[in-house]
Amino acid sequence: MVLGMTEEMTIIGEEAYRAAKELIEAAGLEEGDLLVVGCSTSEVAGASIGTFSSPELAEVVFGGIYQATQEAKVYLAAQCCEHLNRALILEKEAVARYGYEMVNVLPQPKAGGSFATAAYKAFENPAAVEHIKAHAGIDIGDTLIGMHLRDVAVPVRIRTREIGDAHVVCARTRPKFIGGGRAAYDEGLL
Repeated sequence: MVLGMTEEMTIIGEEAYRAAKELIEAAGLEEGDLLVVGCSTSEVAGASIGTFSSPELAEVVFGGIYQATQEAKVYLAAQCCEHLNRALILEKEAVARYGYEMVNVLPQPKAGGSFATAAYKAFENPAAVEHIKAHAGIDIGDTLIGMHLRDVAVPVRIRTREIGDAHVVCARTRPKFIGGGRAAYDEGLL
C-alpha cells in the first residue's frame, strides 16, 4: 500500500466503519456498552506491527470506527500498545459510568500507538485507564485485545476480514453459564 493516496485512505476508512458497524450489529451491542479496539497502523499499512506507526492512517481508521460507535451510542475504548501496558483511552463519561480508575498517561505514536493517540485527540474528555471489561472488541493487526473483554468471549465472524493489509478479528461477550446440568438458561443472553 502506498500511504497518502486519498483513494486508499478513503477505502481504509470505509473498511473500518463497516467492520465496526458489522460487529455492533452482530454482537447486539446496546447504548452505553463498551467496544474495545486495538489497532496496529503498521499492519494496516502492510508493515510488521510496531515498525510503521502512522498518525494519518490512525485518524482515518479511528474516524470510521468512531462514526459507527457514535451512531450506535456505544462507548469506544482505544487500546494503547504494549509500551503503555495496553492501557486504554476512553471518554471520562464511560470511566465514571463503569467505575474505572483513571491513570495519568498521554499516548503518543511511538509510546501508546497512533490509534490511541488519535482517540485521545478526538474524544471530548479523554481519559486513560489500565483495565476494562468490554462487551465486544475489534483486533486490527493482531494487537491482542482479549485482556480487555469480559470473561466469556465468543468469536464473531464479519464480512470485513481486513482493514488495509491488517488481519481483523472480532469478539463479543456473553454472561457465564453457572449451575451445571440442572440449570436453565436465558436464551436471550446467549
